[in-house]
Amino acid sequence: MLFRRFLMLQAACDRTAWAPELAAAARGTEMAASTERSRGGGGGDGGGGFAGCPRTVKPWRRLAVLLFCLSSLPAVTALVEGLYCGTEVCYDVLGVTREASKAEIARAYRQLARRYHPDRFRAGEPGLEGETQESAHKKFLLVATAYETLKDEDTRRDYDYMLDHPEEYYQHYYAYYRRQLTPKVDVRVVILVTICAISIFQYYSWHSSYNEAINYLVTVPKYRIQATEIAKQQGLLNRTKEKGKNRRSKEEIREQEEEVIRDIIKNKIDIKGGYQKPNLSDILLCQIVLSPYYLTNYVAWYVSWVYRFTICREEYGDEEKLYIIRRYMKMSQSQFDSLDENSRQSFLEKQLWIKENYEVYRKEQEEEMKVKMATDPRMKRYRRWMKNEGPGRLTFIDD
Repeated sequence: MLFRRFLMLQAACDRTAWAPELAAAARGTEMAASTERSRGGGGGDGGGGFAGCPRTVKPWRRLAVLLFCLSSLPAVTALVEGLYCGTEVCYDVLGVTREASKAEIARAYRQLARRYHPDRFRAGEPGLEGETQESAHKKFLLVATAYETLKDEDTRRDYDYMLDHPEEYYQHYYAYYRRQLTPKVDVRVVILVTICAISIFQYYSWHSSYNEAINYLVTVPKYRIQATEIAKQQGLLNRTKEKGKNRRSKEEIREQEEEVIRDIIKNKIDIKGGYQKPNLSDILLCQIVLSPYYLTNYVAWYVSWVYRFTICREEYGDEEKLYIIRRYMKMSQSQFDSLDENSRQSFLEKQLWIKENYEVYRKEQEEEMKVKMATDPRMKRYRRWMKNEGPGRLTFIDD
């Protein structure tokens, strides 16, 4: 490693401005050596001794070049323009020592900020001789930068490390820009706030869909008549004669009856699917919090399933059979629960939990769907429209 650095330094020195002088000195030394060799060339011993002289002088010449290069290289400094306070030491800018506490640094910053602040600066004041508005503004920015560097423990630690290890340029650049570009807010807080916002929006959306479904069901005569009969049986719609100031108008009575019918429909009807009643345990935040519990239950259920029906060869119960049928149909639990009881009972009667029976049932359903599409008048009109006009065709009818 040292030898490689020496070669690099020598190459650098050869490219400097004083390289011609060194080259001339080297050529003079070689000419003197060749003259001596020509004078003593007759003697074999003398010639042999002078012939080895250049090889003896060469290492000394390299050492002289090395010493000269080391003396001419600039001293390594940790003060780099663009990092922290640039070529100024932040401690010197604030007038404190490296052992100063946070309180001392803050006190020094406030004093200098009051002196050099653009709104408070007055040229010619004691201690500000020769200062202009522009120079005061630059000093104020430098003081603010020094305070921002030293008030934070992590940034101050990186800065002290840069002062103590000036040779690690790339490490200093990395540490500085990592502090500058890293978000000031904790990422975990951002994720938590995002999840909470999504959960609130999710619950509000579900609640709106549920209210829309209830408002629609209130207008359906079938459910409205049933709810009215239940309300009459419970005595909720029995009108009593009201006299005096407590007498209500017909509109108020009608609104109360509508509210009673709405409450009965809301309590009696079980809505499944996308319009079901919102539940707090279904939102994203609760799902994430309860995920370890759900995962534990699933692992326990899977182990029990393998042990009971794979190892012990037990017979499937109705619940297990319906689960296998639902998996074959690729339906979610809410979609499968929305089916009526007769449909699920027919699945059990046809033994659709057996793979072969389900494949036969699926093919039968596909054939029935094809026949229905071929005989349905609406499907015929749709196919005729697709054939003649299509979804992407514009027509102009002269009616």
